[in-house]
Amino acid sequence: MTVFQPGPEERRSRSASGASGREWIIDAYGCDPAALRDRARLAILFDRLTADFHLTAVTDPVWHTFPPPGGITGFVVLAESHLACHTFPEFGSICVNVFSCRPRDEINAANVMRELLGATHTVVRTVERTYAPASTVQA
Repeated sequence: MTVFQPGPEERRSRSASGASGREWIIDAYGCDPAALRDRARLAILFDRLTADFHLTAVTDPVWHTFPPPGGITGFVVLAESHLACHTFPEFGSICVNVFSCRPRDEINAANVMRELLGATHTVVRTVERTYAPASTVQA
């Protein structure tokens, strides 16, 4: 694994983008329970989300598998922040959180969840995350 080191372009981009990022909260339902118990399939999901959002993993994912009927929790550190998931095979659902310290283009998360996990319904919420000094944040 290559460790990310920001170069001059990355540092300029970071300072030019302002002091805000975006968090995506993705809840998918009607998923294939077997897919939600499959670490290899979830690793493919992480790879796909990382690629689609143009993010950079700086560690390998960490996974924890719960005893049946439980699912899997996964987490990966990104140069831009983090990606995490929690699966609930007993409910056919997955909760995914992607946070980037810089704005990113939207992706069609519903298509990704349908394609990789068989999701029949996906809800995506976004939260703008501002980390500028409190005196500069608009309420």
